[in-house]
Amino acid sequence: MPNPSHTALDVIRNEALRLDGDEHDYDALLDSVGGRSLVLLGEATHGTREFYRMRAELTLRLVVEQGFDAIAVEADWPDAYRLNLFVRGEGHDQSARSAFDDFQRFPRWMWRNEEVLRFVERLRDINMTRQASERIGFYGLDMYSMYRSANAVVDYLSTVDEEQAAIARKQYAALDHVRDPQRYGYEAVLGLRPDCREGVRQRLLDLWTLAPEYLSADGRGAVDAYFFAERNAHVVASAESYYRAMFGSRAASWNVRDEHMVQTLFALQAHLRALGSAGKVVVWAHNSHLGDARATEMSRAGEWNVGQLVRERAGAEAAWLVGFTTYTGTVTAAYEWDGEAECRQVKVARPDSYEDLFHRTRLDRFYLPMQEEAARVLREPLLERAIGVLYRPDTEYESHYFKASIAAQFDAVFHLDETSAVEPLDTAASRREMQPV
Repeated sequence: MPNPSHTALDVIRNEALRLDGDEHDYDALLDSVGGRSLVLLGEATHGTREFYRMRAELTLRLVVEQGFDAIAVEADWPDAYRLNLFVRGEGHDQSARSAFDDFQRFPRWMWRNEEVLRFVERLRDINMTRQASERIGFYGLDMYSMYRSANAVVDYLSTVDEEQAAIARKQYAALDHVRDPQRYGYEAVLGLRPDCREGVRQRLLDLWTLAPEYLSADGRGAVDAYFFAERNAHVVASAESYYRAMFGSRAASWNVRDEHMVQTLFALQAHLRALGSAGKVVVWAHNSHLGDARATEMSRAGEWNVGQLVRERAGAEAAWLVGFTTYTGTVTAAYEWDGEAECRQVKVARPDSYEDLFHRTRLDRFYLPMQEEAARVLREPLLERAIGVLYRPDTEYESHYFKASIAAQFDAVFHLDETSAVEPLDTAASRREMQPV
């Protein structure tokens, strides 16, 4: 009887496409995308230079060669929208670097880094060769910006309907006694303060009701301005639910967040299509959000995620889910929440993990579609590593590993044996990167 691990190694060696560092590395992925309208590009960490760089190269090819017209990332809606204005040649920023200034919340380096800066500059260069209606957008899917989004809704209404702006200030008033969303959630759950759930939902309903009036102005500018405000109102409603759910089960708060990201993604597609675009979107987020949760132990905990919901609602034929893994190297991460960004040494992967299995192929760097024999041999659950904005090597097994069936989780995987830490834009954090810890 053959050894299962040897069988898996043989199959991976036969079916993996080794990366040579040239323009052909991504040909197979682009061929597989075909007519799909969603390509979800993950990452095994929130601080690996190669993951950002590869996603940038892939995305630019999807934009130029296959007509993708938006990038949606795991970032707060108002922060990313400032970058959207810059890459489309709008807004007030004179440089790409200043367009990142709204990314002030921890972890700043997740989007304020050199790889994203270069990508944004290249995306703007492409856009400047196109008509305004054909320019590529850059959008955030996340919902942590409760207060900034509430302010953005009021600011929008102040320009189109001062009466509604005054009502919105009252509807959001219960949020304004504190500027700590977790404290708001804690006090609302315990009944120490009135919660704002009805007010934020009514604000969203009022925006929908008054949309025809606000959209009576001609041109894309009015449509984009309304969409920006409507999405911000959605952020406030979702964030209000999220911060109350934080004081219940972990699954409840996780599900609120990923449900919001999926709703934003589909709303973005509908918005682009209403404007005459294809509505083809590239998504950047962590593997834990973009790999199908049904293939991981998350599902047993009652959690769903973006990858699962996209497959269920758009159909598996509409999306291509891509994971990224690494065996060792360095990563930009903090040790504790709100801590400093550091260049941290990543331990070699555990021997009972997919990352170790991929390392033992001795292929170094490769692309592996999860089809035919690869799909068969890689359905057996193994450990998979996930490093977010925190990395705790001293408790790595408990903090960063989970069981998954990677062939059901993703349609394809990029594996890199050794990777390096992304460089933050903030000079103080960059100086801390001189020596791995």
